[in-house]
Amino acid sequence: MDSEPSKRQVSDWGDKSDEALILSLRQGDKAALEVLYDRYSRLVYTIAFRILHNGQEAEDLTQEIFLNLWQKQDYNPARSALSRFLSTVTRNRAIDRVRSRSNRRRILKGMAAQTPPMETFSLPEKQASQGERSQRVREALKTLPDKQRQLLWLAYFHGFSQSEIASHTNIPLGTVKSRMRQGLLKLKGILQDLAD
Repeated sequence: MDSEPSKRQVSDWGDKSDEALILSLRQGDKAALEVLYDRYSRLVYTIAFRILHNGQEAEDLTQEIFLNLWQKQDYNPARSALSRFLSTVTRNRAIDRVRSRSNRRRILKGMAAQTPPMETFSLPEKQASQGERSQRVREALKTLPDKQRQLLWLAYFHGFSQSEIASHTNIPLGTVKSRMRQGLLKLKGILQDLAD
């Protein structure tokens, strides 16, 4: 007998509660996983896409979330609704992927910065001056409130747009813009002598 669930079996499961489906899933019933996937894959994909901004990555993460639901069985119906559990897990995994992506980007930028092109030539005085300026900017950043410093750091040292920052930090876009503007005005006052 084929172990794959029939269409009739899957449709029979459609009226079952999430808790009943999770119980069946823990007993190895693939039909329960299909129904849960049909029920929640759109939610999971939407959350993943909003954070990742990449359809293929969002699809991959959606598959991963449901595979983990099947294999790890770490969902506890007594603690929260399945939709909330899936939303939280998806959001966390997507943010982890974005962080991993930005870490790779930062490492690659660092490697590129360590190996300047051969045609680049600057006098030692100019290099020293640039290093001092960079150090002054970093020191000035440390004087800003955390809320402003973190957003400016994401924008200028990691290359995130204001929209990406809002998405990844769950801070409204208007708040991101105003905090960054306030931070930049403070930096301008602190570093006014560098503008000369």
